[in-house]
Amino acid sequence: MYKVSYDLLLDLFVFTKEFNKEYKYTVGESIKKETIEMIVNIYRANSRKDKVKHIVKARENIEVIRVLLRLLRDLKQVNIKKFARLNDKCESVSKQLTAWHKSSLNATK
Repeated sequence: MYKVSYDLLLDLFVFTKEFNKEYKYTVGESIKKETIEMIVNIYRANSRKDKVKHIVKARENIEVIRVLLRLLRDLKQVNIKKFARLNDKCESVSKQLTAWHKSSLNATK
């Protein structure tokens, strides 16, 4: 999961360079910040016993990233091909986080 998350972050850093100035420093910075926060939450969940709260935060992060990507698509800052590629990575991270969350909840029972 960490690799896919990190790849998403790298793609977003490259991708945001292409934005109009108006969006680069608003939505672009927000999506990068949210992705970094998600990776930090994944790291924290990986390194602590109380995984669930960090996994929940990471799941919230990925949903915010999805909303911001959709906004960028609607603002014509991303073409459909890039949007689909980035959305696929988001979906992969989301599925992995969901499975990890369920597994962690079962482990605490």
